[in-house]
Amino acid sequence: MSCEALLARLAARPRGVDVLVAPGNGLDGPALVAAVEHLAEHLGQSRVRVLATLLDNGPAWVVADLAALRAGVVHVPLPAFFTPAQREHALEVAGVDAVLAPIPLPGFEASPCPVAGAALHLGVRSAAAASLPAGTAKVTFTSGTTGAPKGVCLSGPAMFAVARGLADALAPLAIERHLVALPLPVLLENLAGVYAPLWHGASVVVPPLAAVGLAGSSSFDPAPLDAMVRHERANSLITLPQMLRAWAHWRIAAGAPANARLRLVAVGGAAVGKALIAQARAAGLPAYEGYGLSEGASVQTLNLPGADRPGSVGRALPHAKIRVAADAEIEIAGTPMLGYVGDPSPPGEWWPTGDLGEVDADGFVHVRGRKKHVLITGFGRNVSPEWVETALRSLPPIAQSVVFGDGAPALSAVLWPSRAGLDDAALDAAVAAANAELPDYARVAHWVRARAPFAPAAGTCTANGRPLRDAIERIHAAELAAAPTREIDVIQ
Repeated sequence: MSCEALLARLAARPRGVDVLVAPGNGLDGPALVAAVEHLAEHLGQSRVRVLATLLDNGPAWVVADLAALRAGVVHVPLPAFFTPAQREHALEVAGVDAVLAPIPLPGFEASPCPVAGAALHLGVRSAAAASLPAGTAKVTFTSGTTGAPKGVCLSGPAMFAVARGLADALAPLAIERHLVALPLPVLLENLAGVYAPLWHGASVVVPPLAAVGLAGSSSFDPAPLDAMVRHERANSLITLPQMLRAWAHWRIAAGAPANARLRLVAVGGAAVGKALIAQARAAGLPAYEGYGLSEGASVQTLNLPGADRPGSVGRALPHAKIRVAADAEIEIAGTPMLGYVGDPSPPGEWWPTGDLGEVDADGFVHVRGRKKHVLITGFGRNVSPEWVETALRSLPPIAQSVVFGDGAPALSAVLWPSRAGLDDAALDAAVAAANAELPDYARVAHWVRARAPFAPAAGTCTANGRPLRDAIERIHAAELAAAPTREIDVIQ
């Protein structure tokens, strides 16, 4: 699979049948290919080397992405949630000499550049060439933090190998319509939500993010997403754990009927847990957990109907190889990155993920937490905070949790409730219920309520929901220090 092979497949699709579906702006296969070729030619004429895009979800984003590949231009998708400082950092370190956006960006000489019906501007500037590994086709920046995001350099062959592996694994589901529900700069949606279904022959529904309930960096309303799934007759979509949790709770509260057309709700990006999968399925959502990382060109494992073990992240997909080192760190091979921006030294054959886990006798991968996040309590016990956090979030009152306790006699937590109006008693009861399922050394002795939900814009979590622990601990240091240490209340 390659960009050229994908475009050839799209060119052969029937005219009049949209492969990209959007309100008033769909494209059939031949029209998509024509738009890609037109923009690719324009990029070549403009002598663009590195193109950044700052766009909402829609056909124009997909056209720009494929046009960059077609023209041999490095694509740098910029997430909308990046702060101005983070965006400028990405532009500088990647050597971006052109930006495609709805409005001109300062420092770029812009001219109108309509793409797939969207009124856009292509801004160009002189920029020093960045230190990128040879063969770089895309630079995907790791989720925005309060520090400088890191640019992962990927090749076309690695990305398309992931897409082909996913397309082959999902073929038995006969997916005809995939709904894009995550921002397209998120590599998972880019590969699993665009390349894979287009290669398989499905249509991709690409509404603006607001139409699926996403606003800003971290606000999500599940009602528009549920309505969009039904209206567009979607067979599949990808969500993050927080989105899935909110969607499941909303469906249960609303008494929403099951949707027979929906065959797969893939979820990943952060710890999910067996309890959330069960809650989602009880709400009529066919949720299946997967696992991947940017350094491996996204998704590596996935549970699937007929090959499903809740609590695990699934078996390795056709393009991926998984092993566990002697210290329990998960290592991957098969679709490696080329290197990082500014550090073009190639990675080895096997990439250490930083995640701890195991592969069971049936090949299902279980992720137990982050290697660098292991806490050593004052009593010398090793505790993975993700293990405890997943137990806390499995209780309906708790939406977000971060656990601390390195060097302390007991663990503490910062919690955010799942809905407005929940009092401390409800959170206390949930902590006690989680403690009942944990050994004594992994129980939470005291907790504090977060000042606000963890959000990328606040620098307290990444785009896919991973908490930024140092920032959360710093923000809540006073509350954690003042929280009384008390006997652990465990529900028997």
